[in-house]
Amino acid sequence: MAMPSFTLLTQAIVSGLFTGAIYGLLGLGLSLSWGLLRQINLAHFGLAFASAYLTYALNEHGVDSLFALLIMPPVFFVIGAAIQWVMARFKVSPFNSLLVTFGLTIILEALLQWIWTADYRRLETPYGDMKLRVGGIYFPLPEMITLGISVAMAAAVWLVFRRSDIGKPIRAAAEDAPIAVAFGINEKALALGLAGLNAALASIAGVCIALTYTLAPSQIFTWVGVVFAVVMLGGLGRPWGPLIAGCAIGVVEALTMAIAAPAWAPLVSFSLLLVMLLTRPGRA
Repeated sequence: MAMPSFTLLTQAIVSGLFTGAIYGLLGLGLSLSWGLLRQINLAHFGLAFASAYLTYALNEHGVDSLFALLIMPPVFFVIGAAIQWVMARFKVSPFNSLLVTFGLTIILEALLQWIWTADYRRLETPYGDMKLRVGGIYFPLPEMITLGISVAMAAAVWLVFRRSDIGKPIRAAAEDAPIAVAFGINEKALALGLAGLNAALASIAGVCIALTYTLAPSQIFTWVGVVFAVVMLGGLGRPWGPLIAGCAIGVVEALTMAIAAPAWAPLVSFSLLLVMLLTRPGRA
């Protein structure tokens, strides 16, 4: 088997970073939900794809796809807070949250298929064919936008949690909710806000998915495995963890496809996850 050229390997690394950025952006909200709210929120993927399809629909009606980055987060913030209110109202346990949100994802998939059918959809934008060339390496504009947004969101969440007045009570409530409530922290309001934030992050990831990938309702579940691996590798409730783990997995997947074969790429994330769980079982 001949080794690929240096240019091809470099391009693979760049492409892997771009792919890892969307992994990290999707994993950020899931990590916060799992680590701080103690909810395994599979509806996160359904919300992301709902946002992607709404971005596609807005573009079809003449609205610039990047403008969706201003429209989607507030709308999905409300949706996420509403879902959290229902979960809290019925005292859904962490395990049951997995089942409930899985059912919600199935409903969202059916709605997307009902409205847009099962056919593949591609968002046509002026940015799609824009590329920056440095030497023999290409940097597509949509992927560069996704990487920039992923870094910005991870940094913003880190700053809010570590440097703001609201971050301390969120971390305190996640660590020991009864004690936090005893000290006057409104744990229910914080949970609603955090759930809204997670849904807003899902909507931003959905816009980035629409900019970069072909859409089909059935693709919702193709992201679940690798993003779960990203969340576990990056650590629960850690803003930078999913982005770093996502980029690492993306690069290794891309190099695997370049050196070996594309069929080997899906094995990468789960192999890394198994190694981490076997060597450092308490890390997550």
